[in-house]
Amino acid sequence: MSKLKSTLSYLFLFVASIISIFPFLWMIISSTNKSVDVTKGAMMPGSFFMQNFQHLLSTNPLGTALWNSAKISIITTLLSMLIASLAGYGFEIYKSKAKDIVFNILLLSMMIPFAALMVPLFRMFASISEAAPGIGIDTITAVILPTVTTAFLIFFFRQSTKMFPKEILEAARIDGETKLGIFFKIYVPTMKTTYAAAAIITFMSSWNSYLWPLVVLQSPENITVPLLISNLGSSYSPDFGVIMTAITIATLPAAAIFFIMQKHFVAGMLGSVK
Repeated sequence: MSKLKSTLSYLFLFVASIISIFPFLWMIISSTNKSVDVTKGAMMPGSFFMQNFQHLLSTNPLGTALWNSAKISIITTLLSMLIASLAGYGFEIYKSKAKDIVFNILLLSMMIPFAALMVPLFRMFASISEAAPGIGIDTITAVILPTVTTAFLIFFFRQSTKMFPKEILEAARIDGETKLGIFFKIYVPTMKTTYAAAAIITFMSSWNSYLWPLVVLQSPENITVPLLISNLGSSYSPDFGVIMTAITIATLPAAAIFFIMQKHFVAGMLGSVK
């Protein structure tokens, strides 16, 4: 009976793995075929990847899109890690009567869809453009600032901080360490798995962001990878081989970061502190 149960479990996991992997496998196969073969549902690799890649480079600003997406994602991730971890650490470590009220209001903000905030945000950055063009509409800064941190990340860091050994903080205070010194010298190195998990989530979310960049970015030199792929698919006769090539290339950075940091990601999501 136990052997049958084990066999069924492995069979279920095998089927689930195939279902999960199939879209990525089909994406890679499609990037090696002509557009007509993709529309026919070809499931065998072709020999047109280089042609698709060369066509993508010659007709679209792929390098500019990759650079803009990388710049936005890296800056957003670094700022988010700093701000969200400071907020989560402060909410958990320091005591205040109004702390829980503020935190609950922050959590309630997660119920507001981003689509409802776009018009007010756009008007705000449009008004900023008149006084400070460098951080207004059609700038990288306008993409980064509204997404620099989220209520989820602050909540995530606060929950992880609950498992942080408070005795270490007390010992550091007795030794005369400053508050910022305790945070940067003790808290940050100890919570590296939490930072890794949060960094992966933030980077992938920023890399794949489409709606807000579509609204706020207007010039071709500020185009990002999701906007480039959207433009490829909106033509009168889209070349699906080229589109799949672009999607494959766009998937590589986020996939590479995830696989490199997957152990830390799992540990961070489980809330382990070493």
